[in-house]
Amino acid sequence: MMGQAPQPPVVALKGVRKGYPLRGGGQRLALADVTFDVARGEFACVVGPSGAGKTTLLRCLAGLAMPTSGTVEFEGTPLRQVPAGVGVVFQDYGRSLFPWLTVRGNVDLALKARGVARDSRPARIAEVLASVGLADAGRSYPWQLSGGMQQRVAIARALACRPDLLLMDEPFASVDAQTRFGLEDLILRVREEFGVTVVFVTHDIDEAVYLADRVIVLSASPGVVSEVIDIALPRPRDQVATKRDETFAAYREHLLGLVMTR
Repeated sequence: MMGQAPQPPVVALKGVRKGYPLRGGGQRLALADVTFDVARGEFACVVGPSGAGKTTLLRCLAGLAMPTSGTVEFEGTPLRQVPAGVGVVFQDYGRSLFPWLTVRGNVDLALKARGVARDSRPARIAEVLASVGLADAGRSYPWQLSGGMQQRVAIARALACRPDLLLMDEPFASVDAQTRFGLEDLILRVREEFGVTVVFVTHDIDEAVYLADRVIVLSASPGVVSEVIDIALPRPRDQVATKRDETFAAYREHLLGLVMTR
């Protein structure tokens, strides 16, 4: 009896280069030759020094920017536009949410844009708001919520469309440390609950080690993949026990050395 064919990675980059035109001619190269893939269900973090092209990489993965050369494939098909199976959460939650809409209205708008039937939307909105701890906040407006709660709304909105791939661009960088820890644990929990694949860009090495199955390290600009590190820490992760583990410290030291010397 023949086995099933292996599933293609959810997303794969092959020799991706991305340049931006300069005034007067020429171009500034943000990504030089980026190749890696992300398996279904994986949590991959991308780190690198400032200016390494991390956000550019995420925009290429989302279909928001086309590579200058090379290919980005989503579920085996070359990306030409933003696919329906991708959700994106940005760092600036204040700009990504519509202040004149309620929390429920913000999530509903995303579902409407994706063509989800009106009678199916209320149950789905209730499900994702409950999953991020905002079951009672549906009638509130974003400006009435704390920064951490606003980012939970942004996560709920992305999850409501039931993406196969969730892309997150330094989503917790603008909140205080205690809120950040809570959001890290939240995204690990909803990742398991919804079975979503995650690519998470961060400048925080501790965060990358804590969250990831694998950490993809970009070099200084123009970015290339300098190393991919498997994170063999047990799950579920715990903010105290995991970070106290000697293995955590070893990963942290190794990654800091890579980022600081590139």
